Amino acid sequence: MLITSFYTQDNNQVIFSREQASSFAKQIADDFNPIHNVDAKRFCVPGDLLFAITLAKAGLYQKMEFTFSGMVTDNIPLNFPIHIENKACVTDDKEKEYLNVAVSGERTTNDDFIDQLTKAYVEFSGHTFPHILVQLMSEHQVMINPTRPMVMYERMTLELDSFEGDNIELVTDQNTLTIDGKRGSACLAFDLTSNGKVIGHGKKYMMLSGLRPYCNDTMQSIVDDYKEIKRNYQQ
Repeated sequence: MLITSFYTQDNNQVIFSREQASSFAKQIADDFNPIHNVDAKRFCVPGDLLFAITLAKAGLYQKMEFTFSGMVTDNIPLNFPIHIENKACVTDDKEKEYLNVAVSGERTTNDDFIDQLTKAYVEFSGHTFPHILVQLMSEHQVMINPTRPMVMYERMTLELDSFEGDNIELVTDQNTLTIDGKRGSACLAFDLTSNGKVIGHGKKYMMLSGLRPYCNDTMQSIVDDYKEIKRNYQQ
């Protein structure tokens, strides 16, 4: 995965064009959320792209926690850490924080291992909607606002037992959705495997807002619109 093709390096800063960030979402993450479309009014760089660049620049630690604190739009020069001592942030020139990273344990800069892990996670993460979230919402009989769907990537944790192995894959473990009024918190747990052997675990946390009673026809319409965006792009 050539991560460098999805951002521009200007001295020590990283800048995203809409085209670069949108291409990452669609080509790498298979994520067709309209918020990542080039012409989106409220455009947002995928959080998984920030995650991937952080690992590429700072390395991979045994324990990592990523907390997203701000939406990144296009053409904002960002400062990424190149080595992390306990905690670090991705910031702009005004010191606004967009991503907070906490680490502990050993560190590796093995490019092949990091690339495989990044690709496995990003492919899983990009399929959160509709593959996982729609099932969770159906089980709990709630759904997002069809006219203004709001699903935010909040946090991700990663814990590795080993930095060795190849053929890294991500296997879904358990998914939960906790409801609090019109808000919901989804926790997507997973195992990381190398040649079928579990080498680590992780969790992705997402916030859903504007929840309302579930309507199968309305939810299906949202899914159909999502799939249509994907079809149009692929054609």
